[in-house]
Amino acid sequence: MTAAPVDPRRRHFLGLAAIAPAAMAFGLTRPVAAAAGPAASFGPLRQVAAGELSIAYVETGPASGRPVILLHGWPYDIHSYADAAPLLAAAGYRVIVPYLRGFGGTRFLSDAAPRNAQQSVLAKDVIALMDALRIPKAILGGCDWGARTANIVAALWPERCEAMVSVSGYLIGSQQANQAPLPPRAELAWWYQFYFATERGRIGYERNRGAFARLIWQTASPEWKFDDATFDRSAQAFDNPDHVAIVIHNYRWRLGLAAGQPQYDALEARLAEAPVITVPTITMEGDANGAPHPEPSAYARKFSGRYAHRLITGGIGHNLPQEAPRAFADAVIAVASSG
Repeated sequence: MTAAPVDPRRRHFLGLAAIAPAAMAFGLTRPVAAAAGPAASFGPLRQVAAGELSIAYVETGPASGRPVILLHGWPYDIHSYADAAPLLAAAGYRVIVPYLRGFGGTRFLSDAAPRNAQQSVLAKDVIALMDALRIPKAILGGCDWGARTANIVAALWPERCEAMVSVSGYLIGSQQANQAPLPPRAELAWWYQFYFATERGRIGYERNRGAFARLIWQTASPEWKFDDATFDRSAQAFDNPDHVAIVIHNYRWRLGLAAGQPQYDALEARLAEAPVITVPTITMEGDANGAPHPEPSAYARKFSGRYAHRLITGGIGHNLPQEAPRAFADAVIAVASSG
């Protein structure tokens, strides 16, 4: 006898319901990590003018649901959430996943606009997106660049952030702090920042962005056995005409080798003070994260609202939302229920 087929989204949701009941109150227990199944596909891209960008994004879940905005990092794309987003949609959330500036279908509205990628401008993009979609307040989730961006929105505009899930913790930085040398082993892990600081590095990334991204995926998530189709799907996002300029500016700005725009100076001054985040937050980390990341004990005090940290085991690397989508979705549901 052949069993009736089961909708994968329903199967994921039922599994989520089993491990994340309401009694699992905000980090008192940790969910068991689930390996990512076959890669899900998003529906058609939407496009909206927001600030200085035309932002490409996907949306799933009921339009009347509580908004959740999920932010990807580098060198990743919206498919970091291809399996987590359906779980959240099935739980009743309106899930929005935008391409960051320089990725996928997101484009500058003006050819003359500076291809600026300092940390505060990425957060302003999120505020502009929320304004364009008439979303006064949202739950934010992010990994890598996306986590830093979510941190900044939560710190500077807490009235726009209902709660947050941040993979790899508190990531707000400053050019001043980045001037301090790290121990040699830590510096070694940031090799690509120094490579990008050179013209050779810019040209090398331009010519080899796919191979470069694959190398970062492998070193940042050494136990993640992604296939070629999964990588190729995301690698298309790096064909954006502004991608190289945005990536290079982001890393050069961090080291003080590239200027930002003066209109963001006041925001950067506030961020340089490492502001405390007051909204309910869950930070997450994979037990096999091969990318540089701070220890939870170093940043726990930066969260003054309800806070918990979750270590996700099972060989989970840097791209946690894609490697452990069920655990990530569970954290979003938990933090949303805490408000």
